[in-house]
Amino acid sequence: MDFEFTSEDDAFRTEARAWLAAHANRTLQRRSWERTLGEAGWIGIGWPEGGYGNRTATLTQQVAWAEEYARSDAPPRSGHIGENLLAPTLIAHGSEEHKRRFLPPIAAGEELWCQGYSEPGAGSDLAGIRTSAVREGSSYRITGQKIWTSLAHEADWCFVLARTDPDSRRHHGLSFLLVPMDQPGRIEVRPIRQMTGTSDFNEVFFDGARARVEHVVGGAGQGWRVAMSLLGFERGVSTLAQQIGFAEELAQVVRTARRTGAADDPVVRARLVRQWAELRTMRWNALRTLGGSGDAGAPSVAKLLWANWHQRLGELAVQVRGGAAAVGPVDWSPSAPYEIDPDQHLFLFSRADTVYGGSDQVQRTIIAERVLGLPREPKGVV
Repeated sequence: MDFEFTSEDDAFRTEARAWLAAHANRTLQRRSWERTLGEAGWIGIGWPEGGYGNRTATLTQQVAWAEEYARSDAPPRSGHIGENLLAPTLIAHGSEEHKRRFLPPIAAGEELWCQGYSEPGAGSDLAGIRTSAVREGSSYRITGQKIWTSLAHEADWCFVLARTDPDSRRHHGLSFLLVPMDQPGRIEVRPIRQMTGTSDFNEVFFDGARARVEHVVGGAGQGWRVAMSLLGFERGVSTLAQQIGFAEELAQVVRTARRTGAADDPVVRARLVRQWAELRTMRWNALRTLGGSGDAGAPSVAKLLWANWHQRLGELAVQVRGGAAAVGPVDWSPSAPYEIDPDQHLFLFSRADTVYGGSDQVQRTIIAERVLGLPREPKGVV
């Protein structure tokens, strides 16, 4: 496949790099940084023109922006879920009122979103969700629990997959609702502390929370169709930016291996070379998929590739450190916060890579059924 950057793309990359060099600073508060991005029109560059406050860019220019952002000293994004998941879903399935109400605040960096999908007992098997939404006049009353909800503690809104038909089973009778998070007494967010000591995920409890009837996307009972469409947007241009971060982590592991002498071991050297070669392969595979040359299982293949690659890198990061990688802070105690270094963080966090965003088992099932045409996996009755 011919996937070349043009002179216009190069000019766009230069503009992006210069803007980021002038404005990016990791000390900035993340919400104020989102507004800075929005004021310059850098949020939603992959959306179509529509007067939402965003600039537009070609696919190759979106790749250039994602790569330059990953190379810069910019803060981690808080608006990713709204910009790259909800917005394309509203563009595809939302009403004109939905687009006019919700896209401009996302493009301006003024409203942040989280995703209410997974539940205890309904993570990989999303069709088994039990959160209910009962219509009462002009609104729905939502009751239930979501888990592993990224950025819920910062979000202004949550898109929630809930069961609006109490007699339905599996993927039938679900609806996709847009729910404001500022409902004291009706929504509770509890951070989940991870092995790394940080809390990137949350539990969210809905106790009679309200969503307006007009804030159902795609129509009542059509939530499964909308939710599956959204998941298709989850792995796009951002995977190339992710790979820039992976390359930086790999370079750090190589430097550590040289410093500790682990690189003198031919087995370690071979593993490092393989990590480098596989990372290059993942880049070309991602470009091929973005160019429309992938099949129905391409997103699942990509997820399997990077998740397992990243886990192996985490294992290498501690291996080349030797015994020092197992040593924590001298003053650590179970009741107190603790600090870990980047290598330890890489190892611990990467253990979750094969679970979140669709477990390895789920990805293999998708490939088997949708690409290879194997018999469907039996489903239990819910």
